[in-house]
Amino acid sequence: MPVGNSILHVDMDAFYASVEQRDCPELLGKPVIVGGRPESRGVVAACSYEARKFGIHSAMPCAQALKLCPTAIFIPPRMVRYREVSAQVIDILESFTPIIQKISIDEAFLDVSGTRRLYPDATALARELKRVIREKLRLNASVGVARNKFLAKLASDLEKPNGLTVVPERDGELLQFLAPLPVGSIWGVGDVLKSRLHNAGIRTFGDIQKLSKSEVLRIPGNSMGEMLWCLAHGIDTREVEVDRAGKSISSESTFTNDLFDRQEIQSVIVRQAEDAARRLRASGQYASTVQIKIRFTNFKTITRQVSVAPATCSDGDIIREAIGLLKNVKLEQGVRLTGVGVAKLTDDAGASSDVQLSLFGDNVGDAKADQGKLDAAVDVLREKYGKDSLKRGERTRD
Repeated sequence: MPVGNSILHVDMDAFYASVEQRDCPELLGKPVIVGGRPESRGVVAACSYEARKFGIHSAMPCAQALKLCPTAIFIPPRMVRYREVSAQVIDILESFTPIIQKISIDEAFLDVSGTRRLYPDATALARELKRVIREKLRLNASVGVARNKFLAKLASDLEKPNGLTVVPERDGELLQFLAPLPVGSIWGVGDVLKSRLHNAGIRTFGDIQKLSKSEVLRIPGNSMGEMLWCLAHGIDTREVEVDRAGKSISSESTFTNDLFDRQEIQSVIVRQAEDAARRLRASGQYASTVQIKIRFTNFKTITRQVSVAPATCSDGDIIREAIGLLKNVKLEQGVRLTGVGVAKLTDDAGASSDVQLSLFGDNVGDAKADQGKLDAAVDVLREKYGKDSLKRGERTRD
């Protein structure tokens, strides 16, 4: 476990909206909302700080956001662009330390305990990191500097936007720093638990600090009480875990109007499977599981999945499995959301050597190689001319 303040939490400010404002300067200083259209069922994915002044926040229905700010500018998400910029951020972070745990597209933990030869302390490194991000990407990041992950994450939220908060290293000063903060800032404290704590007269970290551990344990139960007591005292023993391959990739859509026609639903599934496969190839990985997700009019949600061997990143393979899963789903009511995902990702296709080659070249191995070339060519064309520039042909109804 690192000694002293050696953990950073880097959080890009209003990431999606900031990328949009940077790429389109006329949006600077304006209330920008990235998400669905106000007349649809879409929700706010992100919003600029100008929009937040009106009380708009992520996950809010876009129709409600429009009522709060009639002058808001709504922009559909460009996930490919955001992932591209996120990769650029990670490249910058990796130039400071290899010990990085990316926890979302716009935030990560860093362990900088091994950088003392280059920087006198973690705070100096954080200042330089913020400067480089701003200079190279023209974006702002808020950074928390602390002795552990919980405190670093907590600190990065305190002075947004473009903040730099350093948590005191000495135990006494640390407890004083934490004491006035609301209990809702503690990981795992949702509305229900917060209400229970408030009813017990506990509203701040300091209120917990005044109690013995046994007294805290009696409120929410042993496991949660233990966590509450530890975090209120700034104790968190988790280490920064270096990122491995992503666990899953998915593509989902919520429809303005419910879909009832199976053929129409299948067409959406095909497009989502293509999108998931394209992103899978962009990540340089292969998937051993294909999943579909269906949400009905009554909000009942089901998922179905199937294992794939060998692991694949092919449009054809993923589409075939997704359609096969859809065939076994009873569509007795309207569908408001569908999604296709791939999981159990690996860097190794694994089974290319299992294919027996033919002397005449008309074998499965050649077919897969040709499909791979076709997928790559389609990726290039869609990247250049847009994802709707090429569409897969569909069979007509019998």
